[in-house]
Amino acid sequence: MEVHNVELTISAVRPEQYPQDNLPEIALAGRSNVGKSSLINTLINRKKLARTSSQPGKTQTLNFYNVEHQLNFVDVPGYGYARASKQDREKWGAMIEEYFAQRQQLTGVISLVDSRHAPTELDQQMIDFIHYYQFPLLVVGTKIDKIPRSRRNQSESVIRKTLQLTADDQLVLFSAVDRTGKDDVWRWIEQQCNLTTNGGK
Repeated sequence: MEVHNVELTISAVRPEQYPQDNLPEIALAGRSNVGKSSLINTLINRKKLARTSSQPGKTQTLNFYNVEHQLNFVDVPGYGYARASKQDREKWGAMIEEYFAQRQQLTGVISLVDSRHAPTELDQQMIDFIHYYQFPLLVVGTKIDKIPRSRRNQSESVIRKTLQLTADDQLVLFSAVDRTGKDDVWRWIEQQCNLTTNGGK
């Protein structure tokens, strides 16, 4: 998709705050500091539209980004921050479950994991959560530029096996540094949102 116009529509915590534009939505989820903001910024050709929180684990809102008036990216708060209180974790879980369970515009979920390490138990729980709601799933292994090419197939295999991905789940290895995987991520998004593919640029 040719991306020129993107705006942060709203940071929501309740369903009544969600956008009412009926555009298809792609949610992006992952551990704190896994590279969600970098992926979003790379996809929309911006440097700083999606910002990293100065306090990981403290951003407890769903951030809706309108992309070309054709779809919304929904930036889900990062999970797994060690200092997050039990109350914050419970609040996070309730907000995400409410969004996943009720939002009819949600057409797919991108779950990010750090490709340098085996997925964590929390990563596995997120995948189970997505499978439970039967959303189309794309797993994005971030920071792939930090892994030698000779080891990338091994990294992909570890991610697939650890997360117990199904035949319907897709996996893309991604780098915000050299943009590896960007076009593949866009093609998946366009497919889920029934958008016309034009090269994913």
